[in-house]
Amino acid sequence: MRLFVAVVPPVEVVEHLSEFVEPRRSHPDEDVRWASDETWHITLAFLGEVPEWKTDDLGEGLERAAARQKPFDLRLGGAGAFPGVPDARVLWTGVHDETGSLKHLAMTTRSAANKAGVTVDGRKFTPHLTLARMRRPMDVVRWVRVFDEYQGPAWTAENLRLISSRLGEGPSHGAAYDTVGEWDFLG
Repeated sequence: MRLFVAVVPPVEVVEHLSEFVEPRRSHPDEDVRWASDETWHITLAFLGEVPEWKTDDLGEGLERAAARQKPFDLRLGGAGAFPGVPDARVLWTGVHDETGSLKHLAMTTRSAANKAGVTVDGRKFTPHLTLARMRRPMDVVRWVRVFDEYQGPAWTAENLRLISSRLGEGPSHGAAYDTVGEWDFLG
């Protein structure tokens, strides 16, 4: 299974962001593939292909990580691009976390995966929610300027999820996601 660990914003936060994104989606650009609202999440750890037999240990480790985490407040806002604005492949909105809890949670979930024998993508954690993917590298300065104005409502993150990704099976031939495990923060 292709897996990742994430925090998923609540429906009201997704709806707020969707209202801001929708007018941009209505002006089609063949080089920009907008992510569907149903797929929006904040990745804590990308795990890639994980053998089925490792998922029990992985789930137990993620459950322990969640049990030690207290709920914390987040807010979406601002914008950026990977690898950079002049040659973007991904356009994103940022995640504001005054307490640093999200970064800490990313470290503990990555540690739990490593202890379960699951390799984690080694990229530096940059809290974000992907808005769009580019079919080719392109300058997205105009999009970053537009989305830099976005400020979403605050919400309390209360759990983490282990999500499977099936490439090419989702909206617009993107990935389809299924939650395979969910653990509440208890700390």
